[in-house]
Amino acid sequence: MSVIAAILGRDLRLALRQGADAATGLVFFIIVATLFTLAIGPEPRILARVAGAVLMVAALLSATLSFDRLFQQDFEDGTLDQLLLAPPPLEWVVLIKCAGHWLTSGLPLVVVAPLLAVFLNLPPATFWVTMAAVLMATPALSMIGAVGAALAVGARRAGVLVAVLVLPLAVPVLIFAVSAIDAAALSAPTQPHLMLLGAVLAATAALAPWAAAAALRQAVT
Repeated sequence: MSVIAAILGRDLRLALRQGADAATGLVFFIIVATLFTLAIGPEPRILARVAGAVLMVAALLSATLSFDRLFQQDFEDGTLDQLLLAPPPLEWVVLIKCAGHWLTSGLPLVVVAPLLAVFLNLPPATFWVTMAAVLMATPALSMIGAVGAALAVGARRAGVLVAVLVLPLAVPVLIFAVSAIDAAALSAPTQPHLMLLGAVLAATAALAPWAAAAALRQAVT
């Protein structure tokens, strides 16, 4: 556990030292949502109808910006070789690095999402559902991104490759999160959509670390 805590602490310290990376994702999230709003126009009904899709697409694109730094820097400076030799299984290492990525890249989106919901004319009753959807969607995206980042380790233009790999895999997360927000906006039951989103989160938590660990072992051999 001390090794796992050390890995998480190291990732958080690196993220704080390179604060511009995390801030870039948050600013990008806000800019994308704002541009969608400006492009659609000021009609309140139209804004409320597409608000869920705008928020989740912006969150997905924002998360994609930082996926390539999950393992690439560790691969380049030799840290990844040390992590392979560390006592904890590599799957646990991947999971804790995903947690660090979510804390620095996903959690700020959860905090800002209700403010953008106001901007997008969502009813106040939907704010908690919006936060819940983003809260479950962002860690799932971090773990899906870890698989793409592991597959792209050592590749040229890794950022573009990660985006190509991750975006199709993120479609279920996008669908269920948007469905939950839309259902809340229409005063329809949101529990089925949130339960499906939770199932996707549980599946990614169970499968993504194994897939990413296998890809990382292949990359360093």
